[in-house]
Amino acid sequence: MKSKVAYFGVFTALALIFSYVETLIPINFGIPGVKLGLANLIIVVALYKMRLSEAFLLSVTRVLLSGFIFGNYFSIVYSLAGGILSLAVMALLKKSGGFSVKGVSIAGGVFHNVGQLIVAALVVETFSVTYYFPVLLIAGLVTGFVIGIVAELMLSRLTNIQF
Repeated sequence: MKSKVAYFGVFTALALIFSYVETLIPINFGIPGVKLGLANLIIVVALYKMRLSEAFLLSVTRVLLSGFIFGNYFSIVYSLAGGILSLAVMALLKKSGGFSVKGVSIAGGVFHNVGQLIVAALVVETFSVTYYFPVLLIAGLVTGFVIGIVAELMLSRLTNIQF
């Protein structure tokens, strides 16, 4: 039990550190809301190292803490929508057994953006924001692929850590 709490704390701290590091990276994609998603690396790894309920709790904890520290109310709402939808899709694909870590991560990147786009449509009360979907699709594919590569490398080195 103690080791479970310690690992959860380490994963939470890493996700927050990655969220902070991402705020320091001066990369501007020119597209509002598009980020590298470094903190999602920890969520992908957690999906493979923890039970789903623990990975869900980690995801929500990360979104809330990073939102309060580095963002605002709207960033929390958008990130929660994206994070929950992303984790749900990734969990289903992982459970199916037909996808690699990269494939699961790519789907996570895409559906994180879909979740945020749904919230945007609800906030502005129009579906005209869906014109933005192709750009977000490409961004999710690229960032999900990069995060998937790094997650595979991490998982290959973390073979002795299991909840």
